[in-house]
Amino acid sequence: MCGIVGVVSTQPVNQLIYDALLLLQHRGQDAAGIVTHAGRKFFMHKAKGMVRDVFRTRNMRALPGDSGLGQVRYPTAGNAASEEEAQPFYVNAPFGIALAHNGNLTNAAALKDELFRLDHRHINTESDTEVLLNVLAHELERSTRGAALRADDLFAAVAAVHRRVRGSYAVVALIAGHGMLAFRDPYGIRPLCIGRGPDGTVMVASESVALEGTGHRLERDIAPGEAVFVSFDGEVTARQCADAPAHHPCIFEFVYLARPDSVIDGISVYQARLNMGQALATRVISTVPPTEIDAVIPIPESSRPAAMEVARLIGRPYREGFVKNRYVGRTFIMPGQAVRKKSVRQKLNVIASEFAGRRVLLVDDSIVRGTTSREIVQMAREAGARQVHLASAAPPVRYPNVYGIDMPTQAELVAHGRTVEEVRQIIGCDALIYQDVEAMKRAVAVLNPSLRGFEASCFDGVYVTGDVTPESVAALNAPRRAASAAAEAADDDGNATRLTLPNAQEG
Repeated sequence: MCGIVGVVSTQPVNQLIYDALLLLQHRGQDAAGIVTHAGRKFFMHKAKGMVRDVFRTRNMRALPGDSGLGQVRYPTAGNAASEEEAQPFYVNAPFGIALAHNGNLTNAAALKDELFRLDHRHINTESDTEVLLNVLAHELERSTRGAALRADDLFAAVAAVHRRVRGSYAVVALIAGHGMLAFRDPYGIRPLCIGRGPDGTVMVASESVALEGTGHRLERDIAPGEAVFVSFDGEVTARQCADAPAHHPCIFEFVYLARPDSVIDGISVYQARLNMGQALATRVISTVPPTEIDAVIPIPESSRPAAMEVARLIGRPYREGFVKNRYVGRTFIMPGQAVRKKSVRQKLNVIASEFAGRRVLLVDDSIVRGTTSREIVQMAREAGARQVHLASAAPPVRYPNVYGIDMPTQAELVAHGRTVEEVRQIIGCDALIYQDVEAMKRAVAVLNPSLRGFEASCFDGVYVTGDVTPESVAALNAPRRAASAAAEAADDDGNATRLTLPNAQEG
């Protein structure tokens, strides 16, 4: 999961892109980058860290131009420690292309081999974004055959990318001297939308909040398989480039990843979470009688809408029992279990009066590894809770995700191969209530009946791209397992890791 933004304007865009990246910071806290375009030249700055730390005044002054793109990175492929793999990426031929990408290619290794043997292109990092950029560059070179660039050539190149590339990808690219290209994979797994400002500025971004928060009006989502080209004079051309697009957005965007004030694929993220809370309430009532619950308490932040609906429907008081330190990073994206456990109490503090002597129902958006949940349940007991029940607005996470979410190995998933009762014992709660898979899908789908379905592989084990096998999952996970093992080793030695930054925060 990353956040991307692209802008074509008649005014300098460096500050606008910076502001949009701040609004997308929740999508990636590992690295940030901006590239701008002026006079057929690219100007780029990228580095590891948060947006506010990567870009100083001197960096912003070195980013002139009326068009540009940016990215906040949350690495799920490649080398997370490598500053070289911060985005955007650049190739000088054909034309000169700078590109940023959100997603994960499931056939990156095969493409890398093809690019070297057949296309005579060299990949210098482990990033699948560099692979995607070179596939696009090669196909664009083939479609233009040395002639001037036309929109038809662009769309032919994107169609060829769709035929070669597998996995999830939302892309924004700048082509020197021509314009901005944005496209989405044929399943629309990762989000991408487009809008305009009152001065005619065109912006594409991962979430609508980046548009609205910078004074732009959301026009629509870019369709699965569709490519949109915005020339530097502001003319917009769009075309469907996939042979058989089928809309299956990632349901975890609505569960946890996206900001609640965003609208993705015509669905309000906030309303989707309210609906999931309504479905969860039915499960709660069938498991724990409401008379045995004194208060419903969310585990901040994403679970609040669901918790409010659960409390309303079961007729029990809604209370805030945890205070969040916003200057500690997401435990979800920390690869080392020791780092994750250590950070929970730094991140959350209890309001003891809301727990003392009470039977509480804690509501979380999801339970992935279980480490955080176990620690939070223990915190509630230490604060004096008589009973601690835990409800998840999402179903059990039983399978790895290969489309850009850091759920890399089955061994890290607490629900994989275990019954709900076994998970309950590990977490240490008195009752554990999970959302039903189909109920979750219905709760979101009702908000946009035109959807064909969802990418929900971490819950149901169905990989919509059809090319994922246990062997390919193992191959994709190998680098992440090594990185996680290294992080664990560093924790055991008492060393700080790159993810224990004191100024990390959740967007």
